[in-house]
Amino acid sequence: MRAGLWACLVRGWACQARGVYPGLGHARASSCCRKKLAARALQRVSSSCCRVVIGVSAGSLLHSAALIRWRPTCSDCFSLVGRAVISFTKPPLLPQAMEGMEPEGTLARVAKRPCPEEENPCPGSAKKPKLQESKNGGSEKRKEEEEEEEMPVEEESEGDELAGQGQRGESFADMMKHGLTEKDVGILKFVSKHEGFSGILKERYSDFVVHEISKEGTILYLDDLSVPADSEDPPLDVSEVLTEEQEKQLEDLQQFKNKEGTVSLEVLEDTKEKRTLLHQAVKSLFPGLETKTEEREGRRFIVAYHAAGKKALAAPRKHSWPKSRGNFCHCTLYKENKDTMEAINVLSKFLRIKPNLISYMGTKDKRAITVQRIAVQKITAQRLSHLNTCLMNFKLGNFSYQKHPLKLGELQGNHFTVVIRNISGSNEQVEQAMISLRETGFINYYGMQRFGTTAVPTYQVGRAILQGNWKEVIDLILKPRPGAEKGYLVQCREEWARSQDPEAALRKLPVKRCVEGQLLRGLSSYGKNNIIAAFGIIPRNNRLMYIHSYQSYVWNNLVSRRIEEFGLKAVPGDLVLRGATAEPLSESEVAVYSIHDVVMPLPGFDVIYPTHTIGGGYKEMMEADGLDINNMRHKIRDYSLSGAYRKIITRPQEVSWEVISYDDLKIPLVHTDVEKLEGKLPPVYPKEGQYRALRMEFSLLPSCYATMAIREVLKMDTSIKNQTQLNTVWLR
Repeated sequence: MRAGLWACLVRGWACQARGVYPGLGHARASSCCRKKLAARALQRVSSSCCRVVIGVSAGSLLHSAALIRWRPTCSDCFSLVGRAVISFTKPPLLPQAMEGMEPEGTLARVAKRPCPEEENPCPGSAKKPKLQESKNGGSEKRKEEEEEEEMPVEEESEGDELAGQGQRGESFADMMKHGLTEKDVGILKFVSKHEGFSGILKERYSDFVVHEISKEGTILYLDDLSVPADSEDPPLDVSEVLTEEQEKQLEDLQQFKNKEGTVSLEVLEDTKEKRTLLHQAVKSLFPGLETKTEEREGRRFIVAYHAAGKKALAAPRKHSWPKSRGNFCHCTLYKENKDTMEAINVLSKFLRIKPNLISYMGTKDKRAITVQRIAVQKITAQRLSHLNTCLMNFKLGNFSYQKHPLKLGELQGNHFTVVIRNISGSNEQVEQAMISLRETGFINYYGMQRFGTTAVPTYQVGRAILQGNWKEVIDLILKPRPGAEKGYLVQCREEWARSQDPEAALRKLPVKRCVEGQLLRGLSSYGKNNIIAAFGIIPRNNRLMYIHSYQSYVWNNLVSRRIEEFGLKAVPGDLVLRGATAEPLSESEVAVYSIHDVVMPLPGFDVIYPTHTIGGGYKEMMEADGLDINNMRHKIRDYSLSGAYRKIITRPQEVSWEVISYDDLKIPLVHTDVEKLEGKLPPVYPKEGQYRALRMEFSLLPSCYATMAIREVLKMDTSIKNQTQLNTVWLR
C-alpha cells in the first residue's frame, strides 16, 4: 500500500487484524476476501477486512486509533480506505465532512481485471443484426449466450494485496492516471446548452438504485416476503423437528460461525421416519448444508456439514417435484453492492445447485441497490425464503411458480433513482439541465464500463482479435501494466514477461478463473503455437466482450464526428429504421424525421452505412486499424460481426427530480424497498441544510447507460481517471 496513505492511519485498532484471516465471506464482505474463512479465526475477529472499514467512518480512520499493520486484501477495502484520504468532496468539507462520511465506497474503483463471473457479460451477438446492443442498468445478453454455464466464483487467499505501481510509492490518484478518459473512447459531445455543475455520484452505493422494468412494462419492486401457500409442499415447522439450540447451531454452521465445521444432532427416537424428517429439515431450512447419518457408541446422529465448494453440485431433485407445480420459482431479488453474477454464484452455492439453473433478464450494476426478477429451477419458495435469514445484503420475495424460465433481454428497461450529493449548481441550473434531459435526451454513448478499467482497454484486445493478430492478443492480456492490480496478478504478469512459461505464471495465481488464469491454462494445455485453441478456453461471453468493445469504440468515435459535422438534425444520408430495416434519408425526407430517429451502425457484415461523409469515416477508421469494413466475416465464426443499429440520441422516460438539503453525510437519501418492508419511515429532509443533493428518477431502455445520462446533466467526465485527478489536486 502507498506509504503516504498509510502514514495517515495511526496505530492501535482493536480488530486484532494482525495474524488472522481477513475476510468475512460472501454474506457481507467483497468476493475477493473469502478464502480460508476458518471458523476459529472468525470467532477471534469480530471485524473482517471489509467489515473493519464498513463499521467505522472515514474520519475515524484518520483521527482515531487506527489500523496496526493492517492491509486490505481486496479492491473494495482499498477503495474504502482510500476514501478516507482521497475524498471526492470539496476542500471545505475536510475534516468536518469526512468525520461523518459513511465509508460504503468511493467514486474511485480500483482498476483490476475481474474474474469472468464478476464481469458484466458482453452484450450483443455476432450473428444477427439487432436494433440495439444489449446493456441495461447493468447489461443484457443475447439469446445465443443463454446456455453458457456460469462457474462459481473461485475464492481468493487472504494474503492478496493490491500491488502494481502503487507498491513503488505511487498514490491512488497516480495509479489511476493510467486509466482511460472519455476522450480516449470517443465520448466527446453534449447535446444540451446549460452550464454544467459538480456533484458526487455514488458517494454511497445506496445513492444509485435500479428497478427492473418487466416485459409487461411494470416497474418491479420487492414488496412481499411471504411464501405462497402450496398444498403440494406443506410448510415444515422447525419447532416440531429441531430444538431452539439445534436451530441456533445450524444457523451458525450455515454462516461459517461454527468452530468444528459440523453439527451433530442425536436421534432420540431412532426410527427411519424420525431420521428422514431430520435430514429433510436441515436440507430444506438451511440451504448450503448436507447431512449424513453416523453411529457412535450405539447411538445415532445426524451430522450436518457444509457442501458448498464441492465439485458435485446437486441437481434438482426431480423425484420430489410435484407435476402440478410449475418447474420454476420466480422471485424478486433485492441486492446491495453486488453484481448479478456474484449474487447468482452466492445463491447457487447456498442452494447447492449449478448457477445456470438460475435465469434472469439482465445483469445489474454492482455498486448500487438493484431489484430484478430471477427464476430458479425446481427450488421451492420456502427454501429461497429461508435464505433471507442467513444472507446479508440480499432479499428474496414476491414468489410465484411458473412453467418457464426467464430469458435474457425480456425486460423493457430499467428505472433509476440516483442521488448526486454536494452539488454546486444553483436551482436554476439544475432545472435547465433536467428539462433538457427530459425533452432532448442525451447522446447514446457506450459508457466507460464498456472499455474496462485497466491501462489496457478491452477494445485494443478486440481489435487484435479481428486482425487475427493472436500474439498481440496474448501480449495485451498478459503483459505487465501500470496502475492498481492484485498482487498475485502483478506477479503473474511479471513471471510471464520474464519466462514466457504459462505453467510458471499460472502458479502465481491463486485464482484460476480470471481471464488471465484461463488463458494461461489454455496455453499450458495447447502450447504457445496454438493460441487460438488456448484463447478458446475463455468463456465465449468474455471473448465476445473484447470484439463488442471494439465495435462500441468505433461507434462512439463516429457518432461524435457525426454530431460535430452535422449537428442535432437529420440530414440527407443519415440512416433511419423502417421496421427492422435501415435506409438512408433522401433530401425530400429530411423534414419528416428528427435526430431522435437517426441510427448509426455498429460495424459488421450485415449493416449499411450512412451515405454522407460519416460512412467514409467508418472505412477510414477501420482501415487505419488494419481492418476491411467490407469483410467483417472472421475465419473463426464466433468472431464474425454482423453489426447492429443504435439510436444516436435517446430520451429517458418518467423523468422527475428534486433538490434536497441535508446536514448528516451518513443519512440515506433514498427510501429502499427493504426499508419500506421493515416499516422504516422515509428520510426527512431539512428545509435548509449545509449540503444540497440532486435526487433524480428516470427510465431507460436496456441498451442505454445511466452514467451517460448523468454525464449530460453534470457535463463532467465520468471516467475514474478524470474524477480522481480532479478531486485529489487539493490534497497534494
